[in-house]
Amino acid sequence: MINNFDASPNYKPLYEQIKVLITQSLIQGEWRPGDVIPSEFDLASRFKVSQGTVRKAIDALANERILIRKQGKGTFVATHEEEKIQLRFLRLTAEDGSKEHLKNTLLSFARAKADKEISNCLDLKVGTAIFDIKRLLTFSNRPLIYDHIVVPASSFKGLNGQKIIEKQGSLYSLYETQYGIRMIRAEERLKAISADSKIAKALGIKDKEPLLSIERVSYTYGDKPMEWRLGLCITDDHHYRNELE
Repeated sequence: MINNFDASPNYKPLYEQIKVLITQSLIQGEWRPGDVIPSEFDLASRFKVSQGTVRKAIDALANERILIRKQGKGTFVATHEEEKIQLRFLRLTAEDGSKEHLKNTLLSFARAKADKEISNCLDLKVGTAIFDIKRLLTFSNRPLIYDHIVVPASSFKGLNGQKIIEKQGSLYSLYETQYGIRMIRAEERLKAISADSKIAKALGIKDKEPLLSIERVSYTYGDKPMEWRLGLCITDDHHYRNELE
């Protein structure tokens, strides 16, 4: 129930407050990825506000791809299991726009301790247990991305190399289905680098060849950082594609 609203400096419009309450329900697991949420009428009754206010809050969450409206079916919690969502954060595209078969090969999986850089990125204490994952991503059988991933071990208990090999799809889908953690947004830093001998060997290229470095931190509900990732990409016949709104 909504009450005790005022015009303090921290005041938010009513629909934004409803948006926060819906997000809190998602964080608490009341509605899981893929679930249909209650109707606008039911949510309006629950929060003691108008349907229009609820509709505006849901529209905002849909714009952020946290919820998905399906005409005639209702509003659903977005899931990485859906084909259009699985590769949401992977923006490397063939120059001719062709759809490519993506395959992941696990190079290594290890338990380690967070250094200062990872601790800052994932809001962890230095020395916190982490899982360190390295993969090779091939597009239509050609190695294109050296993928280095770090996640906090405490949030992904039981994760191991075999689970990653068996999944063979988006790790975000694995996080969601087995650990109840859904990534909803990411921040990236892009820059040009040259390949060192280790990376060059893994990608089958010469030392010092140019690569696109994509450093990403992905966040779950509540704007909590849950994954650090570094993708080192060959871009001689691919490009990074982004849509700005």
